[in-house]
Amino acid sequence: MTAENDPSASPLPQGTRTLARGLDVLRAIADGAQDLKTVTETTGIGRSTAHRLIQMLELRGFVRTANGRSYTLGPQLIDYGYRALSQIPLPALARPVLERLAATAQDTVHLAVEDAGQVFYLDKISGTRGAEMRSRIGHRMPLTTTGIGKSLLLDQPERWADQYAAEHPCSDHLSAETERFLGMMQEYVTQDSTMDLEENEPGIRCVAAPVRDARGLTVAAISVSATQPYMPSDRMQALVPVVRQTAQAIGRELGRSA
Repeated sequence: MTAENDPSASPLPQGTRTLARGLDVLRAIADGAQDLKTVTETTGIGRSTAHRLIQMLELRGFVRTANGRSYTLGPQLIDYGYRALSQIPLPALARPVLERLAATAQDTVHLAVEDAGQVFYLDKISGTRGAEMRSRIGHRMPLTTTGIGKSLLLDQPERWADQYAAEHPCSDHLSAETERFLGMMQEYVTQDSTMDLEENEPGIRCVAAPVRDARGLTVAAISVSATQPYMPSDRMQALVPVVRQTAQAIGRELGRSA
């Protein structure tokens, strides 16, 4: 459904209809639409209009086609993606601190922010042992099943129940599962760090902590992740102060005094 046909969407600024349609086509291809039929079904845009938009996007390098019909995102988006990341100071500021953590822990280290109600990974340093994590820079994950997502939510208890219900459609605000999640988050508040006990991916555990800026607001989170054999309960507890102190060090880079 396009923005112009979605009654919940904000009205389009005057004169931007064609741009909005082009962006809808680009989003459809990013979400896996590989042919014209799927693009038109996904966006609601007419076949001839969608075809012209794809031709222009291909001309500018935003879309790549094979044999004129199999669509993928184009190289220009890769370039812009790296430029966008480089314009965010947080990864550059955090990187030296994360490298020290990775060297100490020997496991995979992540830096992430919340974007559109999801975890959005800004940086990743792979571990030197165990299985490779399937996460990647630019990857999105749920907030309530990941350790790093829970850290991003830690200072917002008013959101916990709603977010959990949104990410677990079979649950509601009064379910036992929601109550368990709320109780777990309350415990995490006391140690200012969170964990993923294989809730997001079987066999993968992590310890995470929020990164707060000079205003005391959570702007990011970091985590150390590893397969279960490298993350027994006693090691996870031992990592809590290490990860928390690393998050605080990044906060100081952002101007936080304590």
